[in-house]
Amino acid sequence: MDPSASVEQLLHEASSGDKTAMDRLFGLVYSDLRRLADTCLRRERPDHTLQGTALVHEAYLRLCNDRPPSYQDRAHFMKLAARVMRQVLVDHARRRNVAKRSEALKVPLAEAAEPSGEKPAQMIQLDDALTALEARDQRKAQLIEMRFFSGLTAEESAGLLGLEVKEVRQQLRLAQAWLRRQLGAPAEKS
Repeated sequence: MDPSASVEQLLHEASSGDKTAMDRLFGLVYSDLRRLADTCLRRERPDHTLQGTALVHEAYLRLCNDRPPSYQDRAHFMKLAARVMRQVLVDHARRRNVAKRSEALKVPLAEAAEPSGEKPAQMIQLDDALTALEARDQRKAQLIEMRFFSGLTAEESAGLLGLEVKEVRQQLRLAQAWLRRQLGAPAEKS
C-alpha cells in the first residue's frame, strides 16, 4: 500500500473518531512530527526541559484527547500538529513563568522568535500577540506559525496554501509589522 495513501485513509478514519487509526497514523508520521518538534525546540533555550520526543508525545496526546477535527490531508494534519506543539511550549513557559510575567515587557518580534534563553515571558507575549492576530487575520497568523514555528520557507508555505510566493512574502511582512507594533518593538530597518 502506498504510504501517503495509507496516511490519507488513516486521517479520514481518525477524523471519524477511530482512536486506533490515530495510533497507526502516529507510527507513519512520527519522523515528520519529530522533525517538526526539533524545529520548534531550536528556538527555545538550550537547557529546555522538554526534549523532542516528549514534545511529540505531548502533542500526540493532545491531538488524541481533543475531539478530532476533520483532517483535510497530511499537510493540514501537520499544521495542526505544529500549532499544538507551539501551545505545549507556551503552556510550559506559562507554568515556568507564572510569578515573573510582566504586562509591561516589550520585546522585538525577531528577539521573541529567537531562542528564548531565560525569557519565557517573551514566548507568552508572542503567543498572546499571535492569538490577537489570528482574531484579526487568520491567514497572516497561519503564515507566521508556518514560518517561525514550523520552519517552513515562503515557497513551502505557498505550496501548502495554494498561494503565490510573492503573496506569502507580502502577507508575512505585513504580519510581522503588525506583531512588532503589538509587542512594542521598533520597526526594523531594511
